[in-house]
Amino acid sequence: MKFGERIRELRREKHFTLRDLAARVGVGFTYLSKIENHKLNDGHGASESLIHRLAIELDADEDELMMLAEKVPEPIRRRVIARPDAFRVLASLTDDDLNDLVRRANRINQQRVR
Repeated sequence: MKFGERIRELRREKHFTLRDLAARVGVGFTYLSKIENHKLNDGHGASESLIHRLAIELDADEDELMMLAEKVPEPIRRRVIARPDAFRVLASLTDDDLNDLVRRANRINQQRVR
């Protein structure tokens, strides 16, 4: 799913019109329409600040919206910078190997919580 599609889906779930949501987040409704319809020129995507406001108004996961907008959430960015060696290895894995690793990491996290 793309960022604009997700915004439209969340907006409709809240029964907001484009004008309603645009007013709530402080942008023009035409700009919001362009976001939803993938009509923005390169380099003119939603800012991190706008994504934050959208997440609040739409009760959405901000990290999910950031990644759909092809932006890296700050906690992830800090971790990548702290451990570039680990992320280079992750980037080289096949999808199957990465899925397996994620499943194992989830099990480890679940054991820690107990």
